[in-house]
Order: sequence, then structure tokens, then C-alpha cells
Amino acid sequence: MRLNDFLLHSDIVSLTLAALLLILSVGSWVVMGWKWRLLSRVHQDVPRSVAAFWQSPDFEDARHRVALFDRDACVLPLLDATLLPLGGTLASSGDRHDQFTRVLRDAMQSVIRRLQWGQIWLATAGAISPFIGLLGTVWGIFNALTGLADGSPFRMEDIAGPVGEALVMTAAGLAVAIPAVLGYNLLGRRIGHIEAELEGFAHDVRALLAGHGD
Repeated sequence: MRLNDFLLHSDIVSLTLAALLLILSVGSWVVMGWKWRLLSRVHQDVPRSVAAFWQSPDFEDARHRVALFDRDACVLPLLDATLLPLGGTLASSGDRHDQFTRVLRDAMQSVIRRLQWGQIWLATAGAISPFIGLLGTVWGIFNALTGLADGSPFRMEDIAGPVGEALVMTAAGLAVAIPAVLGYNLLGRRIGHIEAELEGFAHDVRALLAGHGD
């Protein structure tokens, strides 16, 4: 099927559904390309930043060393969060160990939310694209069949072409959904590995600083 044939035989509903699939496809590939590049850097930088931290002689020097490796600011926010507020606020009250737990948890959540950006788009594209394609197919077949209701003699070519064009919408929906689902799963797994590394580092930093405060 040629693109010109599809544009000539499609109505506003079919064109709208096709445009929606195109937007979902382009958006998914942009998100996957950007996130793969980001997570590849972070996957390299987090172990280097953690190693730089533990090889430093003191905490201040560690912050400076980590900044050299942490290009996407995934480890440094955890260290900055440990600069606890001064007295006079609820945030500074309570056990020191609990204070470190709270600020490190908040910093971790902020970093993970940034790493997970775009996952909702991929999940949405993977979930709804097949249904959009199926809707386009049903609508196209409906138009092809109603076009025969004018009482004119039936000819196979009058229905075969429009039905074939309509079935392409189902294939287009799957073509959008499959890469989006694969990208969501692969990127989600990489985010999970990074999150585990950051959680372990945050736990060790909390134990270190809380112990120094005793």
C-alpha cells in the first residue's frame, strides 16, 4: 500500500489515529535514545563516583572528587543532603541517625524520579498502540463495508483494497507497541541496577556519618 492511497481513501478518524500512532512512535524512539545514552553514562559514573568517595581522606575532599565523575548528578545529591540543617527546625530534631535516613531517602527519591523520566511514555505507548491500530482497522473495514450499501454491483476489488489498507493499521499499532515495551523493560532493568547501587551507597554513607556523630 502506498502512502498516497492511504491518504486518499482515509477519512478524518483514520488520519487522526494514524497521526497518533506516529506521535507515539517518534516520541518512544526519542525517549529510548535519550534514556539509553543517559543511563549508559550513569551506569559508568556511579561506580567511579563511589570509588572516588571511599578513596578520599575526608568528606569534603570526597565531595570534590565525586563531582569530577558524577556528570549527571546522581551521587552528589546524596552527599549534599547530608549537610543537615541547623537547630531550630523539626528537620534537625530527633536522632542523628534518623535525620540522615530521612535526607538520604528524599535525595534518593529525587534522583530516581529523574532517571525514570520517560518511562510513563513508553508504558503508555506500549499499552495503547495496539488498541489504536485495532480501532483504525475496525473503522476502515466499517467504511469499506458501508461503501457497498449503495446498491451498486459488488466487486471484490471494491472491498479488498480498503480492507487491506485498514489491516495495515493493526500492524502499525504493533510496530509502535513492541519497541516501546522492549525499551521500557530494558531501561527499567538498568534503572533498577543503578537504584540498587545508590541505595547501597546511601546506606553506607548513613552508617559512616552517623557513626562519626556518636
